[in-house]
Amino acid sequence: MPWWRRGTVYQVYPRSFQDSDGDGVGDLAGIERRLDHIAALGVDAIWLSPIFPSPMADFGYDVADYCGVDPLFGDLAAFDRLLAAVHARGLKLLLDFVPNHSSDRHPWFLDSRSSRRSAKRDWYIWRDPAPDGGPPNNWISDFGGPAWEWDEATGQYYLHAFLKQQPDLNWRNPELRAAMFDVLRFWFDRGVDGFRIDVLWHIVKAEGFPDNPPNPYWRPGITERDRLIQQHSTDQPEAHAIAAEMRAIADGYGGDRVLIGEIFLPNDRHARWYGTPERPQVHLPFNFQLIENGWDAARLRAMIAAYEASLPPHGWPNWVIGSHDAPRIAARVGEAQARVAAMLLLTLRGTPTLYQGDEIGIGQVDIPPDRVRDPQELRQPGIGIGRDRSRTPMPWDATPHAGFSTVDPWLPINPDWRIRNVAAQERDPGSMLALYRRLLALRRAHPALAVGDFRLLDAADGVLAYERRHGDAVLRVALNLSHEAKPLPFRGETLLSTLPGSAHETLRADEGIIIR
Repeated sequence: MPWWRRGTVYQVYPRSFQDSDGDGVGDLAGIERRLDHIAALGVDAIWLSPIFPSPMADFGYDVADYCGVDPLFGDLAAFDRLLAAVHARGLKLLLDFVPNHSSDRHPWFLDSRSSRRSAKRDWYIWRDPAPDGGPPNNWISDFGGPAWEWDEATGQYYLHAFLKQQPDLNWRNPELRAAMFDVLRFWFDRGVDGFRIDVLWHIVKAEGFPDNPPNPYWRPGITERDRLIQQHSTDQPEAHAIAAEMRAIADGYGGDRVLIGEIFLPNDRHARWYGTPERPQVHLPFNFQLIENGWDAARLRAMIAAYEASLPPHGWPNWVIGSHDAPRIAARVGEAQARVAAMLLLTLRGTPTLYQGDEIGIGQVDIPPDRVRDPQELRQPGIGIGRDRSRTPMPWDATPHAGFSTVDPWLPINPDWRIRNVAAQERDPGSMLALYRRLLALRRAHPALAVGDFRLLDAADGVLAYERRHGDAVLRVALNLSHEAKPLPFRGETLLSTLPGSAHETLRADEGIIIR
């Protein structure tokens, strides 16, 4: 069985994990220094958000060189040292591949922009103005405003699904496609174990570039992107063949290399990204539904059932409750329920992904207006889409700057860092960190939790209950998503509760429990 079916992935946001050189920004040497924390958690793989050379207009998701390391983080030698240290601890290392767009400073784009006759002109998406001289169609950037930028020198618009500094690559061009596949090979040859593929469902656009239809449910206060339904700018049929080519490259390296695709789509369309047994696509189309749904037992039960039912027979599920883009789980549901969420994430069927800092329960971090760095928030302020709140530095201890740096870091640290930090929770057997470690140890000890069958069970209102079974071993999980005691839906030996002790007869308020 491949490691990624049994295993757990831990996402590191490199800017905010550990600063080793005193510039207030995390780096590769800092990650290497803190690897023992990750290994002690009991996870199996580390996914790094982008580390490539970048002007940092979107903090690394505007890539200026796909085969290098930004000096902010180190260099290729530092990467090789980190990779060796990760592998020495029995862990895997995944990188973030950004195929939809490059930086506007990438040599490819500079060449493409130099002339309509450039050999790389068609590596990006250039179009003539509409008859009125405006953009070629009505598409809206995910960061707000038109998705087209006028280039005075060559008299055409180029497409950018995100910032204007992130021009979209043209995956219909075979030379571009070959060059990007060579990027995968470059890192696979270096020894990486896989990739998380950024906005995979964006990478091909409909031929003819028709207007996107309006979204009848849009209202003020929602991101401008959602004024339109992205019918023609995302999830095009041709993209699946590209995903299958990426998978063939990964499979050609053996060793259970894994591809995780970032894909936000309804279940039926989401499931297509697994491909077929004969022509597979990504191993794990990322499933964000625990982030996107309200924290309600009935709603989560229905969502889990629908997601499980949508999977093809060869498809393996996956789950995530936090990321560099999403609000912190403890900020969303409170610390007590964040403990329940940890149990949910690590006992559902499928591969879980943890986000750095969630294992110590970092909650709401308010970013002062003068400290905002996220272009998404700067372009559309005040509607709650800022991502800085989830990217704040990791608090390691109670020394100045929380042990993250020797200087003021690039973003504020969580306000309770003096008591909410890794060192403090290491000393507390009832801490969130201790809970995560116990949950991950249980996953390793019980195949029923790691790879067993899954069945939802009946329970009282406000309680989510299910069974995991592997051979003769049966484990049951009951999660009280309410703030009042509920009947315990089954009896047995308590393996773990999210609360100290156990009431045995009832499920306490805000309690999750695993019973054999």
